[in-house]
Amino acid sequence: MGTVDINSENLIDSFIDDSWLEKGLSKNTLSAYRHDIISFSNWYKGSSLLDVSRGDLLDYLATRLKEGYSGRSTARSLSSLRAFYSHLTIKHNLVQNPTSKVDSPKLGQSLPKTLSEDEVEKLINTPDVEEVIGLRDRAMLELIYACGLRVSELINLDILNINIRQGIIRVIGKGEKERLVPMGEEALYWVEKYINESRPSLLKENNKISELFLSKRGKSMTRQTFWYRIKDYALKASIKKDLSPHTLRHAFATHLINHGADLRTVQLLLGHSSLSTTQIYTEVARHRMKELHNEHHPRG
Repeated sequence: MGTVDINSENLIDSFIDDSWLEKGLSKNTLSAYRHDIISFSNWYKGSSLLDVSRGDLLDYLATRLKEGYSGRSTARSLSSLRAFYSHLTIKHNLVQNPTSKVDSPKLGQSLPKTLSEDEVEKLINTPDVEEVIGLRDRAMLELIYACGLRVSELINLDILNINIRQGIIRVIGKGEKERLVPMGEEALYWVEKYINESRPSLLKENNKISELFLSKRGKSMTRQTFWYRIKDYALKASIKKDLSPHTLRHAFATHLINHGADLRTVQLLLGHSSLSTTQIYTEVARHRMKELHNEHHPRG
C-alpha cells in the first residue's frame, strides 16, 4: 500500500472536518470514513481523486471482492466513498459524481458468529486473576458479556460511567446515544474488585486519567490490544471458533433470547435504533435449537 499524496490528503481532511462540523458524526464513523477513503486513494493510480471515474470505482470494488473482502465490508467502503464524492461534488463542482449508478454488493443475511454458554464460561475463566492484568481482563470480559457492549463502548468507559451502588453503567453508543445497562452480580463483583485492586497499580503516576480500563503503561486501552487479549484467551481455552470483535456481544443477545427475553428488551440493552437489527438474533436462536435437536433427539 502506497502513501497518500498531499493533494488527496487535503481533500480527505477537508471532508472529515466538514462531516464533523456539519453532521456531528461520531469519532468511530469518521475514522471508518478516513480508513476507507485512504484505502481507495492508495489503490488509485490517477493524479487526483477529483479525476476518478465510475469505471475506476467499479474496478476498485471488483478488486476488493477478488482479494477476498466480504460484500459487507465492500458495501461499507462504497458508502464511505459515496459520502466523500457527494462532498466533493458540492465543494469542487464535479461534473460527474463517480459513485452515481454504482450498485452496492448484494448482502446475504449472514448469522452472527457466537459462542455457547459453556464456551463463554471457559473464556471468561481463563485470565489469571491473581495478576494485575489478568484481573483487569477478567473484569473486561465479564462486563462486555454481561452488558452486550461493543468493544469501542467497553474501552471508552469512564470510571464516572460506573454506578457500583446501583449496579448499572452509562454507555455512550453510536451517534453519541446514551443508554443505561445493568451489570449483573458477577460483572459487578469483578469490576469492583478490579477498581479496588488492579486499577490503582495500573494508574502509575497518571492519577488524572479517567478511563475505567487501563493498559500496562497506565494509558487508555485500544480495541486492538483488547481483541488480541481475547484471541489469546480463546486459544488457551481451546476455543477453535474464528472470533470477531462482536462475538461476546452476539453471545449476550443470543443467550438472552434463548432464556426468554423479548426482542424489545434486547434492542434497548444493545442500543439498536431499529428493532429489525435485533431480529437477526431470533434466527440465531432458531438455528442453534435446530442444531441441538438434530444432535440430541433420537429421531433428529
